[in-house]
Amino acid sequence: MKKFKTILTILLSVSISGFSQKYELNSPNKQLSVSINSKEKISFSLHYKEQVILNVLDIALQLNNIGILGSQPKVINVTRKSVNEQIITPFYVKSSKINDKFNALILHFKNDFSIEFRAYNDGLAYRFISEIDKDIVVNSEIMDFQVDENTFVYFPEETSLISHYEREYTYQRVDSLKNGKFCSLPFLFETNNNLKILFTESDLDNYPGLFIKKTPENTFSALHPNFVLKAENLNNDRTEKLEYANYIAKVQGERSFPWRVFIVGDDKEIVESNLIYQLAKPTAIENTDWIKPGQVVWDWYNDNNLFNVDFRAGINMQTYKYYIDFAAANGVPYILIDEGWSKTTTNIAESKEDLNIQELVKYGESKGIGIIIWALWKPLDEDLSHLLALYSNWGVVGIKIDFMQRSDQYMVEYYKRVAKEAAKNQLMVDFHSAYKPSGLNREYPNAVTFEGVLGNENNKVNQLVTPEYNVTIPFIRMVAGPMDYTPGAMRNAQLKNHHPNVSRPMSLGTRCHEVAKYVIFESPLQMLCDAPSLYIKEQESTDFITQIPVLWDEIKVLEAKISDHIVIARRKGNDWYVAAMTDWTPREFEIDLDFLSNGHYNAEIMEDGINADRNAEDYKHSNLIVIKDDVLIAKLAQGGGWVAIFRKL
Repeated sequence: MKKFKTILTILLSVSISGFSQKYELNSPNKQLSVSINSKEKISFSLHYKEQVILNVLDIALQLNNIGILGSQPKVINVTRKSVNEQIITPFYVKSSKINDKFNALILHFKNDFSIEFRAYNDGLAYRFISEIDKDIVVNSEIMDFQVDENTFVYFPEETSLISHYEREYTYQRVDSLKNGKFCSLPFLFETNNNLKILFTESDLDNYPGLFIKKTPENTFSALHPNFVLKAENLNNDRTEKLEYANYIAKVQGERSFPWRVFIVGDDKEIVESNLIYQLAKPTAIENTDWIKPGQVVWDWYNDNNLFNVDFRAGINMQTYKYYIDFAAANGVPYILIDEGWSKTTTNIAESKEDLNIQELVKYGESKGIGIIIWALWKPLDEDLSHLLALYSNWGVVGIKIDFMQRSDQYMVEYYKRVAKEAAKNQLMVDFHSAYKPSGLNREYPNAVTFEGVLGNENNKVNQLVTPEYNVTIPFIRMVAGPMDYTPGAMRNAQLKNHHPNVSRPMSLGTRCHEVAKYVIFESPLQMLCDAPSLYIKEQESTDFITQIPVLWDEIKVLEAKISDHIVIARRKGNDWYVAAMTDWTPREFEIDLDFLSNGHYNAEIMEDGINADRNAEDYKHSNLIVIKDDVLIAKLAQGGGWVAIFRKL
């Protein structure tokens, strides 16, 4: 990943006397501004077009045996800078180039700490920087912010700090949200003039993940899991009894802390934002040629429920050779062998008796197909270097790590250790049962994707993954980074025809709604979740899906309203891919093709069939020739979708 610097202006003041206690910082386009006060504590207000949209009442770090960094603060120096750079992003999903343009203000305080504020056109971020020359213990982080009582919130409520980060979003006025309720990140506010404010974090490194708790008078406060002193396995292989300290982190005193990020804009601007990636550390991997994102044929969702085969399907050699043959025949570069391949879930160094990973790797290599294998996080942690080297020697190309379900300091540090060690062994990583992305995928681009989302696997056991939910997560969870939602269900149903089924799962919404996920949802490893037998039966849909890239050069959000609908155009090279999704309301969109360049394009279209409101698997597939002056009409059934691929002739 390269950074090309076009403008860098630094204005540095070194005088200790004469500093005011109020400071102003504007975004490059002047529409967003922050007013900072450092009189008795550090507070600031965030303004959009000169209107206050949020007040941060107090920010501080409470350190054991040192005190509160932020109480009675004394500014001794101020640094201002303006930056305009271009970031080249070969493994970032949304765009191959990002314009990184911001104004920054760094307040240097007595007691060896600073706070850096950055104002971008699409948001504000701040972080603490400590210059203390010894190890420190962070008892707590203080961050209290307040919004207007008429503000609404999309709140991914949690009931425990032990979490898979797989939550629904309750939509309610903040004054109706009970005090003490807390949520994971990211979450989103909607102001009374329909402006959106998404809050999350970036550059989370050796520090616990942030949660947010509702407090009185429409305020929200920081909440962190405490430092884990001891973890004891219980009677199963993925549940622990944890003993906690009365502090949240033990860290080196000279370090920066995670960015606290407020992304601001309308519905379209929120989806297009790259701030989490921009604020993360640059890549730590010199050679990235071996990282090759792509689509993946997956086994767990479909329960290896194959048909029209002459062998007993299951976790065995014949089944996975069948998967490899299917992947090779359809141009899909990878298969994922999920839980069940190893001798036990805790002995992940040996294959079970009727499965040989090394033999499957060789078979896959003969067909041009790479293999990714599943591993439980705890056994991997206990022998990390040896196991990752072993997998690399076997020839696998990646690992899916599962059931972390924590974001305390130890676990956050574990993610980075895994990514770093996996990079040494040229292995890609898919983090499952994971907290939300917070910038690791930039520092270690082999950490290609993260779950932390209610995905298609829930179709097996509940009805939570609705079309309404699917047109909510692009505005919230997806803004944080890649999400391993695992699309591709070939059994599709309207609500009245849907029922959960472990071995024959079906998705809520139409076939075209499902196909549209491949354009709208972002993940460098994008699963084909259903059974190869079904994809063969539905070859026309399969041929359409396997044309869709997993990395993009450009994004344009054409239409967007959170929880209602979204229409996105993405460019890869000279080709454009456009997808629309709606909630349970049928909709019609005019797709203006002015994003195309001059010349003629073939438009290959999948759209809801005339009976898709009754039979969700009904669709129409067609081709036509278009130019940039044309307008296409996209008609979506309830729970529907529309997808088009534009290839220049």
